[in-house]
Amino acid sequence: GNSGKEKLPFNRNKPQARPGSVYRVQGFYYSTYNNAVGCCENWCLPKDMDLEGVEFKAIASGSHRVSTDFIYFRKGCYFGLACFANMAVESTVERGARMKSVGILSPSYTLLYRYMSFLEHQVRLQLQSPGHYSPLEAFYEDKRALLPPSGDGVVTALPANAWSAAINHSMHPEMKITHPAGCMSHFIRFFGEQIMVLWKLALLRRRILIFSPPPVGVVCYRVYCCCCLANISIPGVGVAVPEFRPFFYVNVADISALENELSYVACTTEKIFEEKKDLYDVYVDNQNVKTYRDGLKPLLRLSTADREKYRKLTEQRQMLLYSQEENGDCVSSEEDLFILFFLEQNNRIFQTLSEVAGSPDPTVTQESVRAMGLDPHGDRLFLLHLLEIYGYDTLLVSEQLCCS
Repeated sequence: GNSGKEKLPFNRNKPQARPGSVYRVQGFYYSTYNNAVGCCENWCLPKDMDLEGVEFKAIASGSHRVSTDFIYFRKGCYFGLACFANMAVESTVERGARMKSVGILSPSYTLLYRYMSFLEHQVRLQLQSPGHYSPLEAFYEDKRALLPPSGDGVVTALPANAWSAAINHSMHPEMKITHPAGCMSHFIRFFGEQIMVLWKLALLRRRILIFSPPPVGVVCYRVYCCCCLANISIPGVGVAVPEFRPFFYVNVADISALENELSYVACTTEKIFEEKKDLYDVYVDNQNVKTYRDGLKPLLRLSTADREKYRKLTEQRQMLLYSQEENGDCVSSEEDLFILFFLEQNNRIFQTLSEVAGSPDPTVTQESVRAMGLDPHGDRLFLLHLLEIYGYDTLLVSEQLCCS
């Protein structure tokens, strides 16, 4: 996972996917946790797929404290979804608890939610009847994908056709929501105004690590929501900027991979990561967003414009909820509202910067900053970071803005 690409076992005798093929399940695995021996992989398809370490991702550290969970994660260039369950048993060998996890790997996390209910059912089946693999085998044969015809077996993290589809669907993947009000709604209520801080850090492509004890599933959705904060749909903008990549759940085995990442958002249940300050720029513990980077600390303070944007977002959300309740509006969703709100905000910033860059006097003034929806005073440092990262550092900054 260091570069987002990884060579995988590649059987040239098997037929290869044609361009534009639908990417589905790339691998299937079944892991277990035994109190006596720890995590271990029990069974997988295909047999030759590299699944080293996947058992520690499929069963997160501290999972023994919860009865059920689901986990999104990265394995090389693939994304994984695992469903975990814990059942009490009268077994001396298992020390009174049987813990299982059943999961899949796919080149794109946008499709994984479709298999959630199947995995939840299968992990319960494995708890009750360990070793009963025929439903998994049948499912894999029906859903399996083929490696693309790249010649070397390398698959990118998100195929171009999948990315285009994501853009066409309001810039976000469809995922099953386990929280009754939806993951976006939970995200907004959980972080409150702090989502404006996370928005800025995501747009600046910082390395964000979210800590939380199990269950992990809801925290994986926070990773997903953070990614949605940084969407930009203006062609050409951000092409030279590091991709803001979701790693979802990570553990100590991912340290070497994270050391080489320039931009990412991930979550972990392992407190040891907090001491690894070189691995992240921003550490989120519960609702507490903090950084050890002196240059980023001022960005943790909300500006007047931040509070105004959050007020508008809350107001729009309340209007949507009222419309859904009074008029039975089932077309609009909080997910679309949330994502389009930040997409429009981001586009507004870069559209204004492009206009300033193309003007006879390419100077960022207080008026142009307000046109971006930012605070000329409170967002000055954020803007300077933005100009540098996105290649607008040739623009002049008015003395009023710079010295305020």
